Amino acid sequence: MAELLAAGRRKVIDVWLAAEADHKAAPVVDRIIDLAAGRGVPVRRVAPARLAAEARTEAPQGVLAHALPLPDVELDDLCRPRTTPGAAGWAGGAQPPFLLAVDGVTDPQNLGALLRTAEGAGVTGALLPRHRAAHVTATVAKAAAGAVEHVPIAVVAGLPAALARARDLGLWVVGLDPGANQSLFDLTLADQGVVVVLGAEGRGLSRLVRDRCDLLLGIPLKGRLPSLNVSAAGALALFEISRRR
Repeated sequence: MAELLAAGRRKVIDVWLAAEADHKAAPVVDRIIDLAAGRGVPVRRVAPARLAAEARTEAPQGVLAHALPLPDVELDDLCRPRTTPGAAGWAGGAQPPFLLAVDGVTDPQNLGALLRTAEGAGVTGALLPRHRAAHVTATVAKAAAGAVEHVPIAVVAGLPAALARARDLGLWVVGLDPGANQSLFDLTLADQGVVVVLGAEGRGLSRLVRDRCDLLLGIPLKGRLPSLNVSAAGALALFEISRRR
């Protein structure tokens, strides 16, 4: 909620607070009220039962906001380098794109965790397929802890076609695959434009998405289990690439 107001990427209509809730132990509520006041957003005190009925998550924690949808972002825009003062990378001091793509991740908690990790690792954008995947819902936004307000997201009709387009625009497409022969920690092109693709738990990357990858990388595991949770694997991959950039 605080990040929704702080980022200013979309219009916030109003903020609701549960009238009978004790917010004294939650300093973040004071910040929400201050941010809302600074943006001219009305704050309304409503009955807890009314707030709970309006909320789209199971535990709204006594506060919610009505806002316009996230702005649409075009794939080609995400694939362009970003000009950042003092940034190394592509020509003209621009920052090469660092994108996350998810293939068939349907669990909103996993998607939210991935977006939160992506924001922390410096990812410049995310690609979500329009079909057979989780989208940015209230549950995802809550799990992402505000990251959806800072990571531009392009919803694409088909992920294989989007990855092919990213390759045409000069980005490397790197898929994470438990069965890959090359280790994530041997990646040498992390400082270039790159898309990291994560597949659904169990099924992994789909065949068409796998075919669009320039490289398939695995995470070396020393235990008995064959793979990691997708959000844990994503955290390792994104921060390893961030470390090398």
